[in-house]
Amino acid sequence: MLSLNEWRRKRRSIFDLFDELMREFEEEFEDLLKGFREFSRSELYGRPYVYGFRITIGPDGKPKVEEFGNVKRVGSRPKVVEEMEPLVDVIEEEDRIKVVAEMPGVEKEKVSVKATEDTVVIRGSDTNRKYYKEVALPAKVKPETAKATYRNGVLEITLEKAERKKSGVDVRVE
Repeated sequence: MLSLNEWRRKRRSIFDLFDELMREFEEEFEDLLKGFREFSRSELYGRPYVYGFRITIGPDGKPKVEEFGNVKRVGSRPKVVEEMEPLVDVIEEEDRIKVVAEMPGVEKEKVSVKATEDTVVIRGSDTNRKYYKEVALPAKVKPETAKATYRNGVLEITLEKAERKKSGVDVRVE
């Protein structure tokens, strides 16, 4: 059995617990400062950066994650690129395809669109912002039919499909 003096020496006082808590707090704070120092030396510091993502469910029932902004993953580290990737929706209809891109802060005159049979390349730039996105289309289109409108930071491109789905005819079986 322990004597009273031995028990008191082994028993921790509230001050011992407080000292231990403060040591742990200091260690956590040092780790936080180390992270800030690394961040301030990185290419992200001092530059505006935008990153976002959208999750949708495709027609096959599988989730699809689409990233947008000017932060790209290069290995395990983020990298800030000069051109932002706008958020884009591709809407396939029976005889045409619509591409809708959000590009706020760019004047209409500074937006350009290039269409091919299977892709659309969108560019937009202003003094503070640059956008770039190459969009793969779900079907072949006629690039010469492309029409684009730009209002309130939203670009809408409409293209006719190269081959329309042939409509079937009901046949009576005798």
